[in-house]
Amino acid sequence: MATISSIGIGSGLEVESMISKLMSLQQQPINDISKKSAGLQTQLSVYGQVKSALSTLRDASAKLTNPSTWSSVKATSSDTSAVTVAASGTPATGSLSVEVTQLASAQSIAMANSVASGSATIGQGKLTIQLGTWATDANNNPTGFTAKSGSSAFEITVNSGDKLTDIRDKINAANGGVTASIIQDASGARLTITSKNSGESNGFRIQAAPGSEDTGGLAKLAYDPVGMPNGMTLALRAVNARAMVNGLPVSSETNALNSTIDGLNILLLKVTPPVNLSIASDTDAIRKAITDFTAAYNAINTMLRTQTKYDASTKTAGPLQGDATANSLASQLRSIVGSNTTLGGSLKRMADLGLDPGKDGNLAAGGTKLDNALNSKLTDLKAFFMGVDKNSDANNGFATKLRGFVDGVLGTEGSISNRSTGIQSQIDRNNKRIDELNDRNDSMEKRLRAQYSALDTTMSKYSGLSTYLSQQLTLMNKSG
Repeated sequence: MATISSIGIGSGLEVESMISKLMSLQQQPINDISKKSAGLQTQLSVYGQVKSALSTLRDASAKLTNPSTWSSVKATSSDTSAVTVAASGTPATGSLSVEVTQLASAQSIAMANSVASGSATIGQGKLTIQLGTWATDANNNPTGFTAKSGSSAFEITVNSGDKLTDIRDKINAANGGVTASIIQDASGARLTITSKNSGESNGFRIQAAPGSEDTGGLAKLAYDPVGMPNGMTLALRAVNARAMVNGLPVSSETNALNSTIDGLNILLLKVTPPVNLSIASDTDAIRKAITDFTAAYNAINTMLRTQTKYDASTKTAGPLQGDATANSLASQLRSIVGSNTTLGGSLKRMADLGLDPGKDGNLAAGGTKLDNALNSKLTDLKAFFMGVDKNSDANNGFATKLRGFVDGVLGTEGSISNRSTGIQSQIDRNNKRIDELNDRNDSMEKRLRAQYSALDTTMSKYSGLSTYLSQQLTLMNKSG
């Protein structure tokens, strides 16, 4: 007897269709669980967004509870073309008068006589260069030289055939506190040498020691007005910047007075009559911190409102609609911003700053009330946000309250962490159940196919026997 190659042939039944429909019914519970898991996964994702928005609110609150936010200052100059100022720390507020009588400069010298080009040779021997301070008389004529403490003289060996460009390169390669350049003018080329740094102690002298074959040419590069004739002329003296700060004389080797007044960087740009420097609280920075705080609060408030609402017009619910944790979180946030504090003097509620919550729960933009507080009630405003009441947390400043609340809900045992863990556990249980049902359905399908295959075989046998009997009965009828 032939082997049945397709289930249903032997029985004449639509077995594949029957099995498919049966298994489709068995798949429905899996589809239902998968749909629930998809919803849970959406909730988990939304809680991730909620956590991120709360972290932003926490950071914005922390900035308003940081004393440096309230002690930041802004420094301005009445003439930025002459003196600029910037706050580098927390200087005392007030004003300063700065009169600049002299700018710092670096010593610069040049060859008294030009040569044809940078390829010209000067001579041979050694140049000894030493940094230091030039003493001068009443007419600024040099009277003595004192080597700079901590510096050492360095030598430049000039060989026979060295060009002026070679000498320049050797001076620069020595990295000894001076730089050399060649300037080409209408009369020819001149070597110039300049201190790398400004200030009196960064002056320098150059002594020439010609070799036995030298005819005096290397002396063209000497500069030592006290000890020997000069081949170089002075273009700029090394001098300190000099100024009067609130009537007191100040001297600096650079034009930057960064240590004269604690917390201020002052830059001198030109000789000038007194310039007024004003140091005041940086209300712009404080305003931005408050604006960032309200924006962060509004962001989480809007998110929670959107994710928990039911839209009757579209008959759709937000992923967290009916979620107790999300509803509680939104309620507690609204309760905090709707509370008050006695620490801010006349500033007790958000409405006193023009930040009162609207119908949607979002904080307003502030406006004139916030401006007035920034300009005339800065101490109260600081306590309004960052104040701490040792006897009652409920009376703390608003940024302190919100920072503490968010720290709690985001903590390892906080409501956000617990809810997220709970949702993930539900997803894990559903996935496990889906695996179990899939295994059960696989076993069921195999069992059904085995049963229908056996039925096909039995039905095929009965069909063959029926045919045989029919044939015998026909023969018997003919013979009779």
